[in-house]
Amino acid sequence: MKGSYFLVILLDKDKEIATKGRTFSLKRGYYVYVGSAMNSLEKRVARHFRREKKLHWHIDFLLKEAELLRAYLIPSNEKLEEKLSVEVSLNGESVEGFGAGDVKVSTNLYRFEEEPDKILMEILRKLGLKWKRIKSGEEIMEFGEENES
Repeated sequence: MKGSYFLVILLDKDKEIATKGRTFSLKRGYYVYVGSAMNSLEKRVARHFRREKKLHWHIDFLLKEAELLRAYLIPSNEKLEEKLSVEVSLNGESVEGFGAGDVKVSTNLYRFEEEPDKILMEILRKLGLKWKRIKSGEEIMEFGEENES
């Protein structure tokens, strides 16, 4: 499956997240990371749920210090990462320079005070996208699609 994804992350206290080339000062709260995997969406997201892995992307360094609560898999043959990131940016606080190295937006990480699930589902419905929400590398919580009420 090809597509994009949202990761919903909880950072329980303010932390400095050091990546290979930069340090980000993040406040406690909920974060949404927008990503894509145009080869194997399920494998990419399952990797994010693993605790033991080589630290490669910015998100790997954050997930080492925070709790990945759930993910939304958004199957698509079209790369939607930028469009989704723009939509999330309308509601969340941008963490400039985090991720997004291969897209035109300035970040793929957004902070929220409250759990962002209602906002994410509204974005997906507005764009008419199908999605699958999971809370571990394998456990499916629910499906959603455009005409769901």
